Amino acid sequence: MSDTRRKLIDGAIQTLRTRGITGTSARSIAAAAGVNQALVFYHFDSVDQLVDAACREGTAELVAEYRARFLAVTSLRELLALGRDLSVAERQSGNVAVLAQVLAGAQQDPRLAGAARFALALWTTEVEGVLRRIMAGSPVSELADPAGFAPAIAASFIGIELYGGVDPDAAASALDTLQALSVLAELLDDLGPVARRALRARLRRTGRGADFS
Repeated sequence: MSDTRRKLIDGAIQTLRTRGITGTSARSIAAAAGVNQALVFYHFDSVDQLVDAACREGTAELVAEYRARFLAVTSLRELLALGRDLSVAERQSGNVAVLAQVLAGAQQDPRLAGAARFALALWTTEVEGVLRRIMAGSPVSELADPAGFAPAIAASFIGIELYGGVDPDAAASALDTLQALSVLAELLDDLGPVARRALRARLRRTGRGADFS
């Protein structure tokens, strides 16, 4: 990546943090990047394309930074603890504000919607990989498939991160609740064979379980 293109990507992210999606323009991005405004259109066809690239590339770099920690996770409790650490760090860095602005813009802008889907999919893929590894052979896998569980966890943390900007105490309480649920999942792992059969029967009655016959 050229030095100027890198500056524009960083400038777009910084502008989203400080000015929001409505204040993000070629002029404001160029000012944040410390370059001539014309360079926005030299390297990108439009401001929307630059914001799209900033969202995609910025998220990819961020996910890569956390990949080793995802790979080290061995339990749902550790996964949720990592999510808590990530939530705190990204709120402090201002990246949560960037995500909020992209999601807001995505409601009206198809390009931003595509960028948001791409960014969310990157996080969900990491979470799903962890879930498939730690849920293998666990009773928890009888309650939720990793492919469906991963978006639910990712959406929960994104919602809590956004909630934290309005009500930090409530967001912290929500994180505590998720952590408590991870303890419940560990208790399910410790169930004996009789209790597991009872759980399967209950799941069949509620229509939530798979065919365990």
